[in-house]
Amino acid sequence: VQLQASGGGSVQPGGSLRLSCKLSGFTLDDDGVGWIRQAPGKEREAVSCIASNDGPTYYAESVKGRFTIFKDNSKSTVYLQMNSLNAEDTAIYYCARDSFNCPYDYNGNYIYMERGLNSWGQGTLVTVSS
Repeated sequence: VQLQASGGGSVQPGGSLRLSCKLSGFTLDDDGVGWIRQAPGKEREAVSCIASNDGPTYYAESVKGRFTIFKDNSKSTVYLQMNSLNAEDTAIYYCARDSFNCPYDYNGNYIYMERGLNSWGQGTLVTVSS
């Protein structure tokens, strides 16, 4: 099982980036795939998740309305489209296989549960700065 994240870079506030997570060794018929980020000096934070078998998508409250997670089964790739970026979005972004299939809280927000994230990509850095 491998996940390969890419697409990070530097962007000005208000800009956009699209991250990609190439999957190998498993498919979205098996488990969900989540995006998790870690900003400098902060703990890891759940960002978004797409559930298996054409299941629903989930987001953290802080990115709702700005980020969109979607997939291309033919390419075995999960994407994270990020719009209206701000400085608080600066972080290393990781994709991970979520064997808990996108756990969420009572508000429907994706939550970080490390025990379910059993395979990780290498991370891609997103820097939002003017």
